[in-house]
Amino acid sequence: MSGITLLVGSIVIFLIAYVTYGAWLAKQWGIDPKNPTPAHRLKDSIDYLPTPPAVLLGHHFSSIAGAGPIVGPITAAVFGWVPVVLWILVGCIFFGGVHDFGALVASIRHDGKTIGQIIDKTLGKRGKFLFSVFAYVTLLVVIAAFANIVAATFVASPQSASASLLFIVFAIIFGFCVYRLGVRLSIGTVFGIAALIGSIYLGTLFPLVLSKNVWIIILMAYIFIASIAPVWILLQPRDYLNSFLLYGCIIFALVGIVIYQPTMQLPAFTSFDPSGKGTNPMFPMLFVTVACGAISGFHSLVASGTTSKQLDNEKDAKLIGYGSMLIEGVLAVVAVIAAGYVGGDKLAELLKSGGPVNVFSDGVGTFMTKLGFSFGVAKSFVALTISAFALTTLDTATRLGRFIFQELFSSKNEETGETSGNILSNMYVATFITVGLSGYMSVGSYLSIWPIFGAANQLLAALALLAIGVWLKDSNKSCFMVIIPMIFMFAVTLTTLCKLILASFGVNMIVTSLGIILFILALALVVEANKVFKIIK
Repeated sequence: MSGITLLVGSIVIFLIAYVTYGAWLAKQWGIDPKNPTPAHRLKDSIDYLPTPPAVLLGHHFSSIAGAGPIVGPITAAVFGWVPVVLWILVGCIFFGGVHDFGALVASIRHDGKTIGQIIDKTLGKRGKFLFSVFAYVTLLVVIAAFANIVAATFVASPQSASASLLFIVFAIIFGFCVYRLGVRLSIGTVFGIAALIGSIYLGTLFPLVLSKNVWIIILMAYIFIASIAPVWILLQPRDYLNSFLLYGCIIFALVGIVIYQPTMQLPAFTSFDPSGKGTNPMFPMLFVTVACGAISGFHSLVASGTTSKQLDNEKDAKLIGYGSMLIEGVLAVVAVIAAGYVGGDKLAELLKSGGPVNVFSDGVGTFMTKLGFSFGVAKSFVALTISAFALTTLDTATRLGRFIFQELFSSKNEETGETSGNILSNMYVATFITVGLSGYMSVGSYLSIWPIFGAANQLLAALALLAIGVWLKDSNKSCFMVIIPMIFMFAVTLTTLCKLILASFGVNMIVTSLGIILFILALALVVEANKVFKIIK
């Protein structure tokens, strides 16, 4: 099949879904541009800050995209490209988009609070505690998986490592100029993009060659600082400018595909169990392997943890919440086309030498040669793009982990409204523990972490949908649009956890232990939610 047909068809389907189903969801959930958002009511310029929609879209999309929609679909291509693309389309429109949009709306209806805090109001203290522990463990896995992927990418492409570090410096300068010196956003953006291009050029001249473990240590130091810094100095500006990098990569890939006219070398369908041993059946493994390319629980933590605190107007919630997931779906389809074009023995070689990011970089880099780029420059550009977004996921996940850890060890006086806690609720202590635990888990191969990452991430999505469903029912709003995806994701993820626990027992005790903890926490939350559903009329 032609890659152009697959790409254009997917984009058209996503556009129709955004205009129709996205608008219907906004109407069902009572989106009102006249409602003041938490960013205005609770503005503190640290976490709560009204942000232009273009900037916030860049931050949100950068945070949720990462390497997930590339690693997942390419890894899942063992089933054939048709099952993967079908799940990307259905998943983004009816699962992931609903999940992300719903989490954002629920959060702005609760003063920009996290999903965990929303559960506190709907399921009670016990429900909040269970969800917070679950979310925290999942974030540790997210940080470990993406730190591993970024470090491996930096080893395979030292040019992208240099460029990434340089761009962090330029992003800080951009943030200071725009938010403290009053430089207009349009002017700052021009210079920011120029700095981005300069970082890429300097990166090719001065590649930074370090070992993978050294890069992991550097990344842990970076995310510690990023987690405690005000959003305006690093998180917002880097994510905003990074979004142009990914938009450019997507545009280059789209145009390159149109001109190059690749055909899918991978089979449309291989088998319901490519392993032939019953160890990798399509249900449930396809759904947890594609992961962020269709639905991701991590997105609910971003939507309710940082994005909701920066939303300037409710009318932007559909674009940022629902639209970002559909854009991520386009990226996932491009990843499938890149893998499908490479195909055969070369695909296996690229996976072995640099993983799915290497496959994506090679495929898209090849398409970009039709735009006048040399293959070396094009591949380095794509590798930089993906590593930059994986870095964004890293620092956002660490910040969210810090939020949740602090919440677990602090309490609020209902009479005075003051929050108190012990040393574990300290911002620096919470960040140090989060970084230390995830850093320990990140040593090794991403393949040893990805299965539990997919299961934990998708189960977190099911729990977030559960929280959104309880809130909608408690608000006398229709909730079937979240309950149906929730039931399916519970079936997928609980089945996966059982398989992982049995397969890893005695072989990988980290995966075994995490699987058991997550399974027990999930069942306990389902029991708590069932009690509440019976009470709500």
